Amino acid sequence: MGVTNSNKELNATGISCGDSFKIKLSLTAEPDITSNPTDIVLLLDRSGSMAGSPLANMKSGAKAFIDIIDEATDGTEDGQIGFGSHIGIVSFADVATQDTQLITSVSDLKAAVDALSSGGSTNHEDAFQKALDLFDPNSTNAKVMVMFTDGVTTTGGNPNTVATLAKSQGVIIYCIGLSGNGGIDVQALNDWASDPDSAYVSITPNDEELEDLFEDLAQNIAKPGATNVVITDKVASCFRITALSSPTKGTASMLDANTVEWKIDELGVTQSEGAAFEFTVEHIGPCSGTVEVNESVIYSDTEGNVVTFPSPTIEVDCGVTICEEGCREPIDVTVDGCTDTLEFDAGDICMEGLGRIVQLDVTLRSVCPRRRVALAILLYEVDDNGFEHKRGMKMMTVPAHTSESCRDVTVRCITFVLPEDLDVSDNTGAICNQRNFRARLIAHYIDYDYDCCCCDDVEG
Repeated sequence: MGVTNSNKELNATGISCGDSFKIKLSLTAEPDITSNPTDIVLLLDRSGSMAGSPLANMKSGAKAFIDIIDEATDGTEDGQIGFGSHIGIVSFADVATQDTQLITSVSDLKAAVDALSSGGSTNHEDAFQKALDLFDPNSTNAKVMVMFTDGVTTTGGNPNTVATLAKSQGVIIYCIGLSGNGGIDVQALNDWASDPDSAYVSITPNDEELEDLFEDLAQNIAKPGATNVVITDKVASCFRITALSSPTKGTASMLDANTVEWKIDELGVTQSEGAAFEFTVEHIGPCSGTVEVNESVIYSDTEGNVVTFPSPTIEVDCGVTICEEGCREPIDVTVDGCTDTLEFDAGDICMEGLGRIVQLDVTLRSVCPRRRVALAILLYEVDDNGFEHKRGMKMMTVPAHTSESCRDVTVRCITFVLPEDLDVSDNTGAICNQRNFRARLIAHYIDYDYDCCCCDDVEG
């Protein structure tokens, strides 16, 4: 069957500046369906939340899946699933229905899909049971369930019981989830799916992508597993890779601070097989807000499987940023049309001497909402004997923030000018000599709730 599922997921939805998180890559491969006949049951959600475009796109995806299996089993879309394989349709809402048995007629399968209409609650337990009942326990065919759903279980028994029973009987379970239609229980999908769950679960918030998910699952079925697999994952430049875990299959190595390479000799050549690899990434800035983790993910293997990985995002919270000091005012220059040259007096600028400019960023930790902060920065230059020489003092009011809870506040670009003639190092005759500085910071709330009991007459 080739590569039937690929996934990339994060262990966190959001981090603070400089924090770390883990990335997991997963891959699943299956043997060639022409030499390993397979019985596949599509479990299709037709509950009330599927009304409209979700149901239409699910139908398109399911029918594309059927067409791909049709061609994979005998080399042509001739309307018959070949080489001993079969497909069955089970749909579910308040209860589940066996819309077809395990059959080979493509037209009958598509007619069953087209006949589905939405309405009712969501009974996953009955769906798994009706699908399991379709399989012939005496058949030597491989057995696969593809569960599609857009919501949590709202009626019926515990789906985990039947899904666990099915897996104990050798059934491979894939789960496709539509998360943007009222919410799904991701942990439930992970529990139902075969292990590693990250390799057997695909989730999208957009129903327009359903056809692609169904096609991706079926697309590589004609290929016999995967050999000489190489996955090169490069993370975005505002992250760096700090640690690698051992893959469940194959080997992994770092090519540079942003790139890992995962190699697998063979996967799914003789039986359904999943593999996973996890590594740790640290945020190094300057990006914040909603950030795409991927720079690129490149896949290759000997069989030419077409494999794509999701592009997950993470929320990076760097607190409130205040830019205290801006840049110098620019000078505007206008060139008239068809003018080849221009002379312009840009004014005078005085060279006040050589020196350095030091900019400090200060992060105030856990500032409570609606309270201003008084901040002072005292800068000293340290000579070779360790004595301190005053070089500047700045005081400022940090505005209050309006977040619901206490949070970090960053004050950026606190600038000090340090002329070269104040250099106190021994090598004062050199330009760009090493100079050493020391900063002391003082911060306290301006606004507070406390009133001294003996100072009732004090205003403010």
